[in-house]
Amino acid sequence: MDNDFRPRQSNQDSGMHHPRGESSQPQPITPVRPATPRTEPASKPESSGLRDLFSTIGILVTALLVALFIITFVFRSYQVDGPSMQNTLQNADKLIIWKIPRTWARITHHDYIPKRGDIIVFTESGLSEFGQNDTKQLIKRVIGLPGDRVVVKDGFLTIYNAANPGGFQPDKTLAYGGNIPTTSGDIDITLKAGQLFACGDNRPNSLDSRAFGPIDANQVIGQLVLRVFPINKAMPF
Repeated sequence: MDNDFRPRQSNQDSGMHHPRGESSQPQPITPVRPATPRTEPASKPESSGLRDLFSTIGILVTALLVALFIITFVFRSYQVDGPSMQNTLQNADKLIIWKIPRTWARITHHDYIPKRGDIIVFTESGLSEFGQNDTKQLIKRVIGLPGDRVVVKDGFLTIYNAANPGGFQPDKTLAYGGNIPTTSGDIDITLKAGQLFACGDNRPNSLDSRAFGPIDANQVIGQLVLRVFPINKAMPF
């Protein structure tokens, strides 16, 4: 009969053998779970905190070295202390001093000789005899250059040199001269190679080369190029 026909399965077909006398009911089989693969403990990741610390230190050290390089060889800010350069500069004015020409002169083993009329910052020692700290950085204007004969007499400053054997008065002929009062002193000196004669614009109230003599070119730190404060008086020089 076609409808209910099912092929008979032998014990061999079922894959099980039932001994005589035992129940033919199938025995329960407990499934065997597959063995969980053994995993090695994860290696501890390298700490990033130490790397970050060294990175920060490196950035700070680099920034410090760059800053030191700039203020030593390129430019530096200064603040005027005192009235010796009035009325050109006032007390507490903030300035930018340019050092590149002096740096290049030292690299090439030459004297840095600024132009007549330039305002410079230089280091001067031996000022204790004038009631000052023994060593100070001063800001003055270059009046005499190497080879010049500088004469201060009767309230006037006169320069004699090969180009002007009859002499000229820079306080009257150069652009800065409108602010210069009478120059006191009695001086007659010829500058040697590498020497400069520097004076403050406020001649009655300036400790300068009229008192401590010429300065050497290697004392010069740099040249004034910019006043940055007060803002309303900011200007290049």
